[in-house]
Amino acid sequence: MPTLYGIRTCDTVRRARRWLDDHGVAYAWHDLRTDGLPPATLDRWLAQVGDAVLVNRRGRTWRALPPAEREGLDAAALRALLLAEPTLIKRPVVEDGDDLVVGFDAAAWAARFAGRGAGA
Repeated sequence: MPTLYGIRTCDTVRRARRWLDDHGVAYAWHDLRTDGLPPATLDRWLAQVGDAVLVNRRGRTWRALPPAEREGLDAAALRALLLAEPTLIKRPVVEDGDDLVVGFDAAAWAARFAGRGAGA
């Protein structure tokens, strides 16, 4: 069963959850804000997709960082920042077995989850 990571108040996460529910796809829910982000999970994500995919550099939290802090991040500092501020992660993130999907695209999700909904 896939695990959907996000925050409850994110509009994209709401659309993704609605899509999964409407298509009868069972999933586990993990709220990054309330449940936190285990360091091992973040390390796995960074190794699998890298920070260019994982970090939401267009979001409010990123833009609120001082420019010097945004530009001077090495890998260790970025990891620490993501653990402290998981809302910097592009959402949703779906772990589906060994696969990791970052972001929501209804057409791509239809292909990914084909045949996995209720009644399939």
